[in-house]
Amino acid sequence: MPAVSGARTSVRIVVVGDRGTGKSSLIAAAAAETFRPEVAPVLPPTRLSADYYPDNVPIIIIDTSTSLENRGKLAEELKRADAVVLTYACDQPLTLNRLSSFWLHELRRLEIRAPVIVAGCKLDRRDEEYNLNVEMMPLMQQFREIETCIECSAANMLQIQEVFYYAQKAVLHPTAPLFDQETQALRPRCIRALKRVFILCDLDMDGALNDEELNEFQVKCFNAPLQPAEIVGVKSVVKEKLPEGVNEHGLTLTGFLFLHALFIEKGRIETTWTVLRKYGYNDELKLRDDYLSIPGKKAPDQSVELTSEAVEFLKGIFSTFDDDKDGVLRDSELEDLFSTAPESPWDEAPYSDAVERTPLRGLSISGFLSEWALITRLDPAQSIANLIYIGHNCNAASALHITRRRSLDRKKQQTERSVFQCFVFGPKKAGKTALLMSLLGRPFSENYIPTTREKYVVNVVNHHMGNKKTLILREIPEDGVKKLLSNKESLADCDAAVFVYDSSSESSLKGAKELLTYVARQGEESGYGMPCLLIAAKNDQSSSIASEESVKICLDMGIDTPIPISVKERDVNDVFSRIINAAEHPHLSVPETDIGRSQKRYRQLVNRALMCLSGTLQCFYNTLKLIIR
Repeated sequence: MPAVSGARTSVRIVVVGDRGTGKSSLIAAAAAETFRPEVAPVLPPTRLSADYYPDNVPIIIIDTSTSLENRGKLAEELKRADAVVLTYACDQPLTLNRLSSFWLHELRRLEIRAPVIVAGCKLDRRDEEYNLNVEMMPLMQQFREIETCIECSAANMLQIQEVFYYAQKAVLHPTAPLFDQETQALRPRCIRALKRVFILCDLDMDGALNDEELNEFQVKCFNAPLQPAEIVGVKSVVKEKLPEGVNEHGLTLTGFLFLHALFIEKGRIETTWTVLRKYGYNDELKLRDDYLSIPGKKAPDQSVELTSEAVEFLKGIFSTFDDDKDGVLRDSELEDLFSTAPESPWDEAPYSDAVERTPLRGLSISGFLSEWALITRLDPAQSIANLIYIGHNCNAASALHITRRRSLDRKKQQTERSVFQCFVFGPKKAGKTALLMSLLGRPFSENYIPTTREKYVVNVVNHHMGNKKTLILREIPEDGVKKLLSNKESLADCDAAVFVYDSSSESSLKGAKELLTYVARQGEESGYGMPCLLIAAKNDQSSSIASEESVKICLDMGIDTPIPISVKERDVNDVFSRIINAAEHPHLSVPETDIGRSQKRYRQLVNRALMCLSGTLQCFYNTLKLIIR
């Protein structure tokens, strides 16, 4: 399928309108390419072949009935429609009034999002003068879902093909993602996409497209060069309307955007879509999956990290957009950096509050790379897409690295990972969020705000001998543990887990123990067990009554002794380096439950019995051979 069509295999158009407005005659005339005086009241689905229109995409046209008994079927067909053709009869003004009094409101009531083409049929029967543009303008302003209005005549075969051409065009080359009809301006996401295209074409990076660059752009997008006179003509049109659109070097970004707005205003929206699709965009103005070269299928206990090549590229990008060279990216500098992406990937959870920031919300190089490590771990496709948006001319293999399986790391008793994800469990008011905030260097807060959904933070940790590792902490609310573990692979992406409890509360320790046992058992059953640590939080409080019991829990389950910390006193006891150390040794401090230990002993006994039986059978076999000889 050609790129300009957005790779659709067909377009489904549903024709609706009052009875007797010419729906069936319109469809029959388009299919037969001639007028048919007698047609059925409702036609079966009609197919226009792929070569009917230049986009080479077949069309399925659905005729409808307005009878009461068919209302349910009509609603079903509308909800499946890619486009809607809404008809009225040119010789029946009442049917035109019904568009605004009933039909368009009905489409909204049914929440139909498909573009609408208003088609006036039976134009040959109208006697009086009629200015379509003047009459339809108020309707189109009130109902922005209307793409265009057209009048036609099946009897005279006038503009029949155009009706379905405009309907198909509205689907294959939609206006809404690119252009705001109310403001008559390009939409922000369209500007961002075209800016990226402009930068990619500006090979000498002088901020303008010279004649050679314009010609290469034309050949890439439309497979045909521009003649010198055509280039002069394009620049003349821009300069006349927008002087700053052309400078001594060529067509500026402002001029490039103006040209595309002009194409759309002149009804040539397919020109802009051809450009965007050539550069990998889908209908949502995001890069298509086939353009991203997303890494192949990975096992659940494998993770994805940035390659050293990608990290060096990001360091260079950081330096480029750090205009004042203060080692921090301000909001305006970050906005400029992501101005060629559909939007900043870090504006929403879980990224918006996941890293260390300066008092003025600036982002250091450490925080910048930490955000990239987090998005790469959680959503590799988004990571590779945003790398491409900001200028990394890469494929997934050069930017992303799939780590070794954690189960294999456990057998080898070591890991090569540089980014570790730690799940943070614990009962309410244990101090989980305070632990997360301390990783970001934020001061302790006395205000308790219950955590109702999962939260992520990430930072670079100075590990042994200056070795830096990236640590992701993922807080799991107590009420969310059961839902998390309902997925049997939920622990596969966990390099280590910590269980936080309030060291002054026996009930808090009890809750942490129950969670530890529950998670450990899930790890045993799924095969995705991980190193676990018990963290005795709020160690500054005087009555640490649960310390002996907590040590016993750790001994019973075969994990390291509890780590006492006090976030309030800024004494975290090197806990983050200790978490990384546990993750780096995936074979150690993996908890065992009583059930798991019993099953392990049972398997060992069975294996020994089988070995003994095998030895006995071997002796018997050897003796038998001697007897036979």
